[in-house]
Amino acid sequence: MQRTIAILLLAGLLPLAFSVTGCKKETREHEPAVIRLMNYNIAAGYGNIHAIAEVIREFDPDVVALQEVDVYWSIRSDHEHQAVYLAEALDMHYFFAPIYTLPPDREGDREGEDVPQREYGLAFLSKEPIRHAQNHQITRHSTQAEVPGIEVLPGFPEIALPFSGGIVHFFNTHLDYRPDPSVRQTQVMEMIEIMEQAEGPVVLAGDLNARPGAPELDPLFVNLRDAWDARADGDDPGYTFPADAPDRRIDYILHSPHFEVVEVTVPDRQTSDHLPIVIDLIIREEN
Repeated sequence: MQRTIAILLLAGLLPLAFSVTGCKKETREHEPAVIRLMNYNIAAGYGNIHAIAEVIREFDPDVVALQEVDVYWSIRSDHEHQAVYLAEALDMHYFFAPIYTLPPDREGDREGEDVPQREYGLAFLSKEPIRHAQNHQITRHSTQAEVPGIEVLPGFPEIALPFSGGIVHFFNTHLDYRPDPSVRQTQVMEMIEIMEQAEGPVVLAGDLNARPGAPELDPLFVNLRDAWDARADGDDPGYTFPADAPDRRIDYILHSPHFEVVEVTVPDRQTSDHLPIVIDLIIREEN
């Protein structure tokens, strides 16, 4: 089955320097195109970014939404540009959306060597070229400020791509982790305001750091549907965290009513402290 994606992004910011060509698969004429999306909080590679790449390769997604991505951050990720590494390893294109951009934490290995700034944030991977992207700002309780407090920071990326004759908008998020839901409440309302500017089908993927039924998430479900509700096994809670003994669902893929979910799974792959989510989507015929 062919899942064709040619990415065209909104509101052009920086063009990506990295570009490769993804593979395509055969399909039967008139059969609806299917897009496979993976959501994955990779915990800065969890000490083995190579294993993260192999999990993504196993499920062969067209688009991947990643959270907790390091770019030259520290020894915890070997000062690797993780978005570039994954894109190269998987023959995919990438868009990295930093939350934090900070000075290097090390000196150059050689005299006169330029050491890049370190960054931490979210990323998209795509089989097809990404020409432009937009990294929206939302409210955050910064973990990196000298004086901790509430700030407006980037790290809510959006990409858009042609799909089944229309444009689909993909958003990627990582909400506040603290027990107090007040920052998440603010973030949810800000995200909704941003997503409402997108015309047509919308998909939101990410680590929401809240369980199903959390009141602060309720506004999201006014116009978006939880992909997990389409599962065949109604008794499976779809727990995603912690990966070695999951007891809660805090990672989600939500979508507008334009879509039909063909399949949704939470694979048991303990290469991060979160389990990934994989879904196959098609545009409903009536749309």
